[in-house]
Parts: sequence; C-alpha cells; structure tokens
Amino acid sequence: MGARIPHPAAGMRATDPLGILLRPAANGILGSNLKPFAGFMLKTAQQIRPLSLRVRGSAASSQRKLFSPKAAAAKSGEVVRIAVLGASGYTGAEIVRILANHPQFDIKVMTADRKAGEQFGSVFPHLISQDLPRLVAIKDADFSGVDAVFCCLPHGTTQEIIKGLPRHLKIVDLSADFRLRDINEYAEWYGHSHRAPELQEEAVYGLTELHRDDIRNARLVANPGCYPTSVQLPLVPLVKSKLIKLTNIIIDAKSGVSGAGRGAKEANLYTEIAEGIQSYGITSHRHVPEIEQGLTDAAESKVTISFTPHLMCMKRGMQSTIYVELESGVTASDLYEHLKSTYEGEEFVKLLHGSSAPRTSHVAGSNYCLMNVYEDRIPGRAIIISVIDNLVKGASGQAVQNLNLMMGLPENMGLQYQPLFP
Repeated sequence: MGARIPHPAAGMRATDPLGILLRPAANGILGSNLKPFAGFMLKTAQQIRPLSLRVRGSAASSQRKLFSPKAAAAKSGEVVRIAVLGASGYTGAEIVRILANHPQFDIKVMTADRKAGEQFGSVFPHLISQDLPRLVAIKDADFSGVDAVFCCLPHGTTQEIIKGLPRHLKIVDLSADFRLRDINEYAEWYGHSHRAPELQEEAVYGLTELHRDDIRNARLVANPGCYPTSVQLPLVPLVKSKLIKLTNIIIDAKSGVSGAGRGAKEANLYTEIAEGIQSYGITSHRHVPEIEQGLTDAAESKVTISFTPHLMCMKRGMQSTIYVELESGVTASDLYEHLKSTYEGEEFVKLLHGSSAPRTSHVAGSNYCLMNVYEDRIPGRAIIISVIDNLVKGASGQAVQNLNLMMGLPENMGLQYQPLFP
C-alpha cells in the first residue's frame, strides 16, 4: 500500500492529478458504511502552454506523454483528413468539439442526411467558430480526399455503409455494429442478421488501455459502448489476476440522458425524466453481451453478470457501482493496489485517494475515467465505483484516442481537455 496523503503544509494546498483540492481523509463517506483505506500520491500535472490552434483548450497533461505539435507533425509528415458520418448527433458534435484542439486531424467531410445542405454552426451554434465543410447526405459524400472516418451513425445502419467505403480508409465506428465478435449473438441481441460478417472478422475492439497493440495495426476499430467502458476498465484487470470470483458480479449503472442519443423520443422528454430516476433495459440491455465478452476473454471462461442501467436527469456523465465477491485471502486493498499498478502509467485512468468517491462532475467534458475501491460491510465483498463522461471516454474521446493510435500519433493528441468543474 502507498503512504497516506500528508496534511498540506502551511500556506499550501494539496491537489490530486485533476487539480481537485484534497483534504485529510475522513473515516467513511458521508456517514456510509464503506471502509476507506490508504491511497497513493500522484504528481500534479505540469502546465504547458496551450496549443496554437483554431480554438484554444486546456493542454495540461502528464509529463510522460507531453508532445510538441511541430514534432508530431514532422513525424507524421501530413495532416490526417477526416470524415465524420452522422455529424448531427451528440457523438458527432463531440468529435468536432474535440478535434478543435487537435493539431493534425482536419475535418473535410461531414454527413447528416436530415440536415444536408446546412452549415454545421447552424445545427450546433456552440461550434459556430469552427471552419467546417457544409453537411451533406452520405450518398453525396466524396471520400477521395479523406484518410480516416469517424462513423457516428445509429446501430443497424452502419454495417452496410462501412462495407461500401473505400478500403484505404481507417475507420473508427462508434455504433454497436462491430463490437460483438459472434455474429449470431449480434443477431440475437439486435434483432437482425449481421450485414457485413467479413468486416466483423477484421474489426478490432477498441477499449484503448486494454487493446493498444491490436488497435495500432487495425483498419476498422469498434469503439466500445459507454457502460462497457466504465465497467471493463476496473473489472478486466481484476478478473485476469483472479482476485475476484466470476460469480455474483452485480453492476448498478447510471447515465445522463445524452447516452440515449439526440433523436426525439417520448421517454426522454423533460417532463418524463425530470425529478426522478428510472431503470431500463432490465435483464436485457444490449451492452450486457459486450461486457460479458470482455470479461469472458479476461477469465478464459464464461462470465455472466447482473447489470441494471438507470437514466438520470442530467445531460452527461456515467457512474457504474460494481459489487464483487473476493477470492479467498484477497482484500479490497489488494484490488486497489492491483488497479493502481495496472493504470499507474496511464494518462486517462486514475484511482482516487483514500475514501474519495468518484463523481460524474469530476470528469465532465474530459477523457478521464476515475475509480476507487471500498471494502463492503459484508465480509468477503468489495465495492468499486467508476465514472466517465459518456460522450467523451464513453464515445468520442476514446474514438479520437483510438484513431491517434491507428495513425501512429501520440495517443493523447487533442485530448488534453481538463474536466469542467463545477
């Protein structure tokens, strides 16, 4: 175990890696029965000058992966020309926002069938400052001057479209259409047969921190779902190390409404979701087989989970509270230490100190995943809390992270947006 965080010296303040003020840990969290244990110290990220781009953003990052835009450009030799398919949805707009701070990705094509002919700034006025091409229908898109594609279309529509794209394109697909390796399982959960099985064999699952080597060499990457990202980042290392039992894994997950997409749906009207919380997809959510696929791979034997998602009355953010049973002789502290060693060199996955509880507000607008581990009051069990921004690490941010790898660029390029707080 690492040493406890010392009290700040007189006249100074201690901060965690995200710049959040730290106070000496109290016993318990707001009167809960969770039992904290000691965390570890991380160095505060060094501040560097913002990149000179079209829109300035925070460029704070760990020293290990800081990069010079000029050096990166010299290494790659040219700008990467980007197409964004389905640019009028939330994930498409988030791709555009993130790429405003990317020195080498330049958007050349943007599609949105229902908004074809419109300026992007008229669809999303918060991005009106960006110099972007006019929206076009997919059938009218010209990919001859494009190197890579972010596909932000709904599941069920993506397979045939990607099948028809030129083979020279690198593709990151943000839909669910290529996440499940077993096309029969895809048909079972999504209600129709897979329309591009030959591409499914080629697709690489893109949970970046766990599949880097495969992603680097891929042409087509299936970007993970938001819930599976928040769940697998803490669980896969623990399953692989055999620190937790494969039975009785319970996941209680909550998401902001943006996770349901931008389409008009009665269930997502303000009057339907305000001042309340609702469960959905009970025992049948389509992210279940994706999570079980990842955990089964890690365990090398079949893993079945209990997963219930909930819709929260907030715009963005996701929290997964995970209950696990410990293997004999294993403690919650062992889980924490293993996750600490697994992610110690990672830029975007951080463990909080002591009893600090991850909150969705601590990752808003960023590509971070924050997590912590607690000893349950039930002997032999532990509780893990993991939070992400469902639109960034859970979708568009991880997509940019993946394409950076695919193009041989620094993984953090364009992703140094720090969380918005409060």
